[in-house]
Amino acid sequence: MLAAETEHNPLIPAPAELIFGTISFAIVLLLVGWKLVPQIQKTLAERTDAIEGGLKRAEEAQREAQATLANYQAQLAEARTEAARLREKAREEGAQIVAEMREQAQAEARRIVEAAQATIEAERQQALQQLRTEVGALSVELAGRVVGEALTDQATQSRVVDRFLAELEDRTRAQEPA
Repeated sequence: MLAAETEHNPLIPAPAELIFGTISFAIVLLLVGWKLVPQIQKTLAERTDAIEGGLKRAEEAQREAQATLANYQAQLAEARTEAARLREKAREEGAQIVAEMREQAQAEARRIVEAAQATIEAERQQALQQLRTEVGALSVELAGRVVGEALTDQATQSRVVDRFLAELEDRTRAQEPA
């Protein structure tokens, strides 16, 4: 039986090893709890702060971006309104300029027509006067040949010319279609 007692169960450690292992484990546990755990907690707290700070900064940046976007959209809407107002003003000014130019052109056309009519009337009067003079001279000469004597008296010549022109105008009116 001694042999059986000397045989040792591999699952149960020797008492010296058990004491040494327990003391070593306690020393390691104390060192880890004293040095390592506070360092790990400090690192975790820093990471938590960094993540939360990053989230807060991201939220702040998001709010600023939204405020800037709203500001830009308001400025864009204002610029569009201003552009529409300027286009309308330019359109009105263009229409006014066109109307003024049209009015000036019509006034210039009337002035040119009136000047042309005045010139035509003056030339017509001058042509009539020349025609009267020439017809008068021819009628005096013709009347002198018909009568057989020269009509040298100015008053007689004037009466003969006036009578001849009156008869000529009456014949012309009678021949014109009504």
